[in-house]
Amino acid sequence: MGYVLDLRKDVGSRPLIVVGAAAVVVRDHQLLLVHRLDNHLWGLPAGSKELHESLETTAIRELREETGLVGTGPELLTNVSGLGAQYQYPNGDQIDSVTAIYRLTAVGEPTGSNETSESRFWDRDRLPTALTPITRQILSEIQLA
Repeated sequence: MGYVLDLRKDVGSRPLIVVGAAAVVVRDHQLLLVHRLDNHLWGLPAGSKELHESLETTAIRELREETGLVGTGPELLTNVSGLGAQYQYPNGDQIDSVTAIYRLTAVGEPTGSNETSESRFWDRDRLPTALTPITRQILSEIQLA
């Protein structure tokens, strides 16, 4: 998240329009979620696009950074923006996000990272209730085949 952190030096916590991507990985009817360290909520692996990076590459990079998994075969499912896509981080930073949602395939078992305390697959009918708002919105809009 180098680009956004660099911008924060100039704009402080004021709202920024941030473009990013999220990864949807479904395996054996289970959905991969990560437990975030900043807000202690569960969400899809996701993050901000870096300069000169495609959104597909952003989704693959964020999946690797947050879970240790290598994603392949990105398929665009939808995008999320507008009302409901605003967020304020625990440190006060505000964003108005534009997020591309990609289905990815990944093999292996997920691990934690410096951004997450846990990453694991959840049964689709037993997802945690403490979901990030954007994850809740995304899951209401897509099919988890």
